[in-house]
Amino acid sequence: MYVAVKGGEQAISRSLELLAEARRGAPSIPELSLDQIREQLRLGVARVMQEGSLYDEELAALAMRQAAGDMLEAIFLLRAYRTTLPRFGYTRPLDTNAMRVRRRVSGTFKDIPGGQVLGPTYDYTQRLLEFGNVALEPSTQSDSPLPDAMPRVLDLLDAEALIERADAGSDPEPIDLTREPMMFPADRATRLQNLARGDEGFLLGMAYSTQRGYAESHPFAGEIRMGEVDVVICPEELGFAIEIGSITLTECQMINQFHGGNGLAPQFTRGYGLSMGEGERKAMSMALVDRTLRCDELGEPSVAPAQNQEFVLSHSDSVEASGFVQHLKLPHYVDFQAELSLLRTLSKQHARQHAAEDMRAPETKP
Repeated sequence: MYVAVKGGEQAISRSLELLAEARRGAPSIPELSLDQIREQLRLGVARVMQEGSLYDEELAALAMRQAAGDMLEAIFLLRAYRTTLPRFGYTRPLDTNAMRVRRRVSGTFKDIPGGQVLGPTYDYTQRLLEFGNVALEPSTQSDSPLPDAMPRVLDLLDAEALIERADAGSDPEPIDLTREPMMFPADRATRLQNLARGDEGFLLGMAYSTQRGYAESHPFAGEIRMGEVDVVICPEELGFAIEIGSITLTECQMINQFHGGNGLAPQFTRGYGLSMGEGERKAMSMALVDRTLRCDELGEPSVAPAQNQEFVLSHSDSVEASGFVQHLKLPHYVDFQAELSLLRTLSKQHARQHAAEDMRAPETKP
């Protein structure tokens, strides 16, 4: 704690009381329940879980309510709580091929195996405010269930050898960024970990920049899918894999042009994004940035901010960024007084120097 703050403990205590009052709002209005937040603000809950690195809808809803809707504060709260939890092990890689799809679209092929599944999305709404309660219309969904697993759209290109292979088995064992520091240059697995819990707004801006010409990137949305995926672990005491539940994920695979290089033939390349819950914009932004950060691997010139992995990865974390910006609100009295004293001294020296130069200057005759 700053020394200058210690004398203000009573003021700080009163500030916390005022915060609790402001957060609760008018006592005459019923308090938001966690069920309401979880069910009706599900996209916000998904973002808090994603960037907080903890899949728990109830805790994410609690953090959102405690933070009065400040998403970055809610993410901070959830991530701080996460550090107190014991770690029992790691899951097996999630099999998104076996996703029980609720939404699945492609911007590259109109007719795809299994069909386009629009699912719940704002893409086709009119963006008009709906005053009053939203009337629930009877569902017109087809009675025929969707297949348990749908083939990937990019397999169509893979069959013709027109896109790079995605061989997950050849990937190196990833480090755990929650336990080990980021080191540069970072491999793709490490970069994806960083991007997965990176700030959605920052990644969106980086992804947007690549489409405006600040990188050699011309993407197509190969496939975006959302649904439930089983979570499997293999406890040491059992020696075999068991399913412990399922989680909702959004996965995006971008297709990018590639003219060849580093010994590779011209082909399409991939960008990959994955987010918890219904996080389509985050998954798409992540996929665009992932592909852009592969410029060195693919022999492309690195000329744009989104291609600089140290710049992107070092500034993507909302918790670190928010803390570093907001710490400026804390007392910096000693630092500022030192700067102020130095500036006064330099200002006086500057004034004396100019006065001396004026005295030495020859008088001008009319």
